[in-house]
Amino acid sequence: QLQLVESGGGLVQPGGSLRLSCAASGFTFDHYTIGWFRQAPGKEREGVSCISRFGSVTDYGHSVKGRFTISRDNAGNTVYLQMNGLKPEDTAVYYCVAAPSFRGCEVGSISSSYNYRGQGTQVTVSS
Repeated sequence: QLQLVESGGGLVQPGGSLRLSCAASGFTFDHYTIGWFRQAPGKEREGVSCISRFGSVTDYGHSVKGRFTISRDNAGNTVYLQMNGLKPEDTAVYYCVAAPSFRGCEVGSISSSYNYRGQGTQVTVSS
């Protein structure tokens, strides 16, 4: 059964850090670009980051560039999103998605062009 399962979300103070994980199963993991998008209540989806099948290409949304780092472990079928310097505006549900590798890695399209999506994990940044 194909699954993407996110974990690592939670409540953190401004300036703090979290690491999200996306564990995949049921498909050939290294054939897919993996990405993250987020959605806050009343707002549109926003692409956060993506990483190509072997990790050679990464892309980040303007609002997170320099603060977030994406990485992947193909042996463990897992992608990570290290989030540092968190701000209240980072509060959202974060979703992990998988798209066929031929589509490349482009953060601007990752939130709408994917084959599989996880259930999401809530990130709340508040004092």
